[in-house]
Amino acid sequence: MNFSTLDFIVFIGYCLLIIVFGIWISREKKGHVKNSTDYFLASKSLPWWAIGASLIASNISAEQFIGMSGSGFAIGLGIASYEFMAAATLILVAKFFLPIYIKEGIFTMPQFLKLRYDDRIRTSLAIFWIMLYIFVNLTTVLYLSALALSVVLGISTTAAIVGLAVVAVSYSIYGGLKAVAWTDVIQVVFLILGGLVTTYLALDAVSGGEGPVKGMGMLFAQAPEKFDMILSEENPFYKDLPGMTVLFGGMWIANISYWGFNQYIVQRALAAKSVKEVQWGLVFAAFLKLLIPLVVVIPGIAAFALNAEISRYDEAYPWLLGNLVPTGLKGLAFAALIAAALSSLSSMMNSTATIFTMDIYKSHLKKDATENQMVMTGRLVSLIAIIIAVLVAEPLLGGEEQIFQFIQKYTGYVSPGIVVLFLFGLFWKRATSNAALATAIASVPFSIIIDVMFPTMPFLDQMGIVFLLLSALMVGYSLFENNVRGKYPENTVHIDKGLFKTDSIFNVTATAIIFVLAAVYIIFW
Repeated sequence: MNFSTLDFIVFIGYCLLIIVFGIWISREKKGHVKNSTDYFLASKSLPWWAIGASLIASNISAEQFIGMSGSGFAIGLGIASYEFMAAATLILVAKFFLPIYIKEGIFTMPQFLKLRYDDRIRTSLAIFWIMLYIFVNLTTVLYLSALALSVVLGISTTAAIVGLAVVAVSYSIYGGLKAVAWTDVIQVVFLILGGLVTTYLALDAVSGGEGPVKGMGMLFAQAPEKFDMILSEENPFYKDLPGMTVLFGGMWIANISYWGFNQYIVQRALAAKSVKEVQWGLVFAAFLKLLIPLVVVIPGIAAFALNAEISRYDEAYPWLLGNLVPTGLKGLAFAALIAAALSSLSSMMNSTATIFTMDIYKSHLKKDATENQMVMTGRLVSLIAIIIAVLVAEPLLGGEEQIFQFIQKYTGYVSPGIVVLFLFGLFWKRATSNAALATAIASVPFSIIIDVMFPTMPFLDQMGIVFLLLSALMVGYSLFENNVRGKYPENTVHIDKGLFKTDSIFNVTATAIIFVLAAVYIIFW
């Protein structure tokens, strides 16, 4: 991809804009020293539109641009179910989960588990999430973004990984969540506008220069099999998206785990000014989710229709950038890809630091830690996390064909257990801490056993079965302790039904989004 001088100016200018703005917005008023609430929860001052924008910017990383475009090339529009179902999940999270979290005044998801169960659950899950963010999330974003950088700029993947890490570190470590969230507002604009530029040009190319509308029509005609939202068993990719399970099975587990109990997603919501602001922010994010398939999936289908010469599915999006985007717009389109990467990297670094500082350092290593010591620990952990990810990204992921599906499968080993822990902890007072610990320990073994026993079963179906087994374990163990041992939970979450009341703006917007989702599945069944 031959960059012109203008393209380089746009691309480098964008990186400098993010760095300078991130440092500027992180300034504190004269005389005020940044404390843990400032650093980890942006002083609890985020408005709804910043929350919604930051959620999408943090979520839409290179994993989506590169990975979902690759899956769009291979599978088609069906892969967009992850995005469409996420919109519905965001509405549920906004209405039923976030009001409880905010009422409890927590910083982290493991902290909630301590409040509801005990410190064993908190520490176990804290260590797990730290490992997951470093060795799965950070490495994936680094590698996929570097793959695009190397194809586009003609540099080595290793050099691209290091460059991305340096830019992310330069503004996020100093400013904390405040820098991350407010730079995300800028990044989501570049992300969507730059992504739409690529989509427009890809569809225009499909139509032979007669416009994107005709190009979309020609996509339907040339590759109708790529527009099946619900795949039949005869489809070669049925194992990735197993028919009705997409609507009524394991995909709900994956989405609820990600959007409802995932630190680097929920942390933005915990930084809201109020419950109303966070609910508006999440429904705004749900609306933006409806647009994302147009940006990350349709280009992959267009690359398929254009007979893109690629050696692996995840090269579809870089191929489009290199072959279709004209001089002058390459910098903008590529800035969108880098925006997605930087926002996700900075978010994951900050959340890793938050969990370690609050749930390991403050809870176990130095219980009398000062505010300044917690902030400095957060900065140090962010740096260590990104360094480790830089070192392992290429060796770990270099041989994967569809990295998006790789992520979904192996995070799916733990998602059912996390969902059971939180759902029962939130809404069933009789769930005991011992039952929760047994469920947490059993999640990965159960997932492996089901995978070995039913190797041809789609992993979403495996997740659904594991969720049911773990739910039975949680209920059975809890009732055994309640009725046989006479042991009842010492810690419960007190829920006032008034917590779940939402205003008319939320209700109308949420209803409209659900109707749009229903229409999409009916049209593209």
